[in-house]
Amino acid sequence: MYEGRSWQAAEFGAPKDVMRVVEAAWSEPREGQVLVRVRAAGVGYADVLQVLGHYPGVTPPVVPGLEVSGEVVAVPAGSGFAVGGRVMGITPAAMAEPYGGYSDYAYVREERTLPIPAALSFEEAAGFVIPFRTAHQALAERIRMEPGEVLAILGAGGAVGSAAIQLGKALGATVIAIAGGEEKLKFCVAAGADHGVNHREQDVAAELKRLTGGAGVDVLLDPVGGELATRTLQGVGFGGRVLVAGFASGSFLTVDAADLLMRNYSVVGVYGGGTAPEQDAAAHRRLIGLVEEGAIRTPVGTVSEFGEVPDVLSSLTSGGPAGKHIIRVS
Repeated sequence: MYEGRSWQAAEFGAPKDVMRVVEAAWSEPREGQVLVRVRAAGVGYADVLQVLGHYPGVTPPVVPGLEVSGEVVAVPAGSGFAVGGRVMGITPAAMAEPYGGYSDYAYVREERTLPIPAALSFEEAAGFVIPFRTAHQALAERIRMEPGEVLAILGAGGAVGSAAIQLGKALGATVIAIAGGEEKLKFCVAAGADHGVNHREQDVAAELKRLTGGAGVDVLLDPVGGELATRTLQGVGFGGRVLVAGFASGSFLTVDAADLLMRNYSVVGVYGGGTAPEQDAAAHRRLIGLVEEGAIRTPVGTVSEFGEVPDVLSSLTSGGPAGKHIIRVS
């Protein structure tokens, strides 16, 4: 039995109102699990939705924290991992078991567990798997983006968006980052974006047309949705592709079928949780290779301490700072 701290919410509500640190215990992992001593945990919008009660399948007590990195402390018989190994992966926090990563220990799903490349710190590793796996599925699997194409990214200052900047550049694209505010755009340019568009001050569709000589972008990655994404569609070129990867605004984009037909573009869904293990494994091998080549690295924005979990989760409800948010656990 392993004992330690765990951030939990006994009921749904605002993170600052309902989250408390409790003493918890972890037994030996079952088949398909790896027990990890958590060193760092990633923070994402899905974690906020869990606490608020807006995530499918989650019931109190809520123990958020889908992404972790740390050291293996226990494995079941036949596991492919060994005690002491440095790993990063995804917890079953959004499933039936309340064992999220904002804790001293966490169960990690073995099929979603990866050795940490030597180039990544625990903090970087904690925010690597979900953003880059999502970006890879969007750009390399759902549409197979080609070198020389122009990629525009909504919410480019966020975790998935900034990961997509790096992956897009690694795939040979010209990348246009769309974000709210100059600080986020500076972060995007530092991550590798070729151009930046401030959606708070500029007409996004018009800027996309201007930056492409009137042609419009080849690919639009949209993890934001809402009215902004709907307006941005006018900046997609004839025969372009739109990737719907989320709804951080609270709603999905609205597509006019007549416009879609006349401009011959396509709209493609991106859901990282629906892929087969062998597809995940192939994607992860490619991503780890890009890390080892120095082409991609987790775009960490802020690193906060364990006691700040409710504050960090709350900050995401209003957008938060740029980059991937990380909690240092131990």
